[in-house]
Amino acid sequence: MRRVSVDIGGTFTDCFVVWEQQQVQGKALTTHHNLALGFNEALQNACEQLRLDVDTLLTGVDSVRYATTLGTNALIERKGPRIGVLVTTGFKSTIPLSRARGYGEGLPEEEQMDIPNAKRPEPIVPIPMIREIRERVDYLGNVFLPLNENDVRLRIRELVDAGAEALVVLFTNSVVNPEHELRVREIFMEEYPGHLLGAIPMLLSHQVAGRKGEYARGMSTIMDAFLHGTMYHGLGTLELNLRGSGYDKPMLVNHNSGGMAQLNSTDALQTVHSGPVAGIAASEHLMKETGLGNVVATDMGGTSFDIGIVDQGGVKHYDFNPVIDRWLVSIPMVHLVTLGAGGGSICSYDRMFKTIKVGPASAGSDPGPACYDRGGLQPTVTDADLLLGYLDPANYANGHIKLNPRRARQAMENELCDELDLDVIEVAKLIKGTVDANMANGIATELRTRGYEPEDFTVLAYGGNGPLHACGIAETLGVDRVLAPPFSSVFSAVGAGNMNQMHIHETSTWTVLFDANQKRFFADYDAFNAHVELLEQRGRDDLLRQGFDPGQIRYRLELDMRYGNQRVQTAVVTDLTRLTSQADVVKLINQFHTSYGERFGKGSQSPETGVRINTIRVCSYVEQSTVRFAGIEDDGRAGHGVDPVGTRECHFPGNDGALETRVYDDRALAEGTRIEGPAIITTSATTYLVNPGWRYYAAAQGAVWFTRGGH
Repeated sequence: MRRVSVDIGGTFTDCFVVWEQQQVQGKALTTHHNLALGFNEALQNACEQLRLDVDTLLTGVDSVRYATTLGTNALIERKGPRIGVLVTTGFKSTIPLSRARGYGEGLPEEEQMDIPNAKRPEPIVPIPMIREIRERVDYLGNVFLPLNENDVRLRIRELVDAGAEALVVLFTNSVVNPEHELRVREIFMEEYPGHLLGAIPMLLSHQVAGRKGEYARGMSTIMDAFLHGTMYHGLGTLELNLRGSGYDKPMLVNHNSGGMAQLNSTDALQTVHSGPVAGIAASEHLMKETGLGNVVATDMGGTSFDIGIVDQGGVKHYDFNPVIDRWLVSIPMVHLVTLGAGGGSICSYDRMFKTIKVGPASAGSDPGPACYDRGGLQPTVTDADLLLGYLDPANYANGHIKLNPRRARQAMENELCDELDLDVIEVAKLIKGTVDANMANGIATELRTRGYEPEDFTVLAYGGNGPLHACGIAETLGVDRVLAPPFSSVFSAVGAGNMNQMHIHETSTWTVLFDANQKRFFADYDAFNAHVELLEQRGRDDLLRQGFDPGQIRYRLELDMRYGNQRVQTAVVTDLTRLTSQADVVKLINQFHTSYGERFGKGSQSPETGVRINTIRVCSYVEQSTVRFAGIEDDGRAGHGVDPVGTRECHFPGNDGALETRVYDDRALAEGTRIEGPAIITTSATTYLVNPGWRYYAAAQGAVWFTRGGH
């Protein structure tokens, strides 16, 4: 296997290279103005370890796979085209009203509660760029009011004259019957062929999002149109960068659905949050290969802290209507929770509670934390970690970034010490305790909200800062065992390389498997199977277009199910591909019943209210070769020690004064190494912090266990 996989984060660009039997990682600061520069530096770092030049590597690899923040950055900066929208007459206010909840979506909870000061975000599409079209399809797909084609031609002309650079068609109930949306595109091509206006894209809402819900479907399509140009040019630049070094194969892009595809088969909206989702995919792969059981994936990078759940039973956790930036959308996106708790998270004084507030704002990579000595003036989590003694100023990021403790101290004194009436070290300890507590609370809330308990999960700590804060998070969470997985500092990049090429298609449905009123089971198998067959065909077409043989394509059927009219939906993964008998229906109901009970407690099920399917989802995929994980368990053997390279005074929350802390280097990653805390292991890739009372054990492939008590 020869492969390059890349995770372009808000602060660092991570690169993971597999070259035959060698596996190496590279890191560089993200260059937001031109992502190719940061990628080139990270790749060069990896090539130096392999003793290869970049051109030799890129001409010899099987594939290059990207997870990128391009879409996220474009939304933050509001850089995108002027968009015009065509809607059904009477629905002009659907987008501006945003279900009346748009003022709070995407904001921290405390700001959502501050209703008197509520302010809606600046709209992506201003009201004057929305036009109504006389047409109507009812909820069953019957044409209630035929499409007025003259009206369509007039409204398109108005939007083009108003400067529209992209057009969106959002008709009511088009997911049931897309006839009118498809005809509008035909009219647009008749009136404005490509040679006349150039590449003005027209996006149809039913093709972007397959579920009902006009507002979320509309925002999905609008955001896809808004990000289209940025993604096309940004990823196109990355592809040209590869071409310049001799890489001539299709560039692959990770999707937030948990799969990947070629650039020409990727919608812009699918790339948002694809980096954190790649980490969750890597966690799932690790769980399946090593038998870890339930896993909660935690990724602490420079900008944020991302949480995802991997259930050993195969339950897929999706956001049915995720909020991206400030807008609700309707795409199948792997569920994750993002907290403003990265190494670059800015620490400020909370005047209401008279304590420290960490995040959500981040110093990013430019200028970065104050200790980066690049002009940052505000204290961050990384500044606190440096002052507490955890980081080596001369050997951070493998020596590529020299840290300046004086700048960190100055930022802390200027912004926080006087307000809190504490010295620098006490403030730094307060920051460390606060950020660890925030992350632990985020994990506990996420698990318990979904019917799980933290002690039933193995916590994975990865990302550039994950192993540094693993013990502190675990102590607050009340768990005694944490795993820093293999290649922990670039684990999301590993996941970017391990994903299957996959497309997900879904459709809303009202399929009552058991009607509680009539005591009757579902029997219209042909209607259900027709939905599944259509979704399989769409996925098959996507993969055939990318050059795969039909025999390579596999399908996975997922159903979003609920009891009666409950709002809680459970995604059920089934090995059924079609319904052919009542026995199949009963099998589905029993599988849902069991899954629901495991999550919310035995006896919580309520089949007497009926069972129904809300969404049918088909994942069409082609399995890819993956990096293998094995032998990472702590087998309990005595292991062996390793000599420290020195000692350093470190400060830990809950301990008075400094503790003499042993410092180790890369040799501590040798399989079987055991170390008692307090200790610091500074490697070329990351820093492992072993708190007092904790133990460190190095397993195979560089995986590390942190344990305490009898574990």
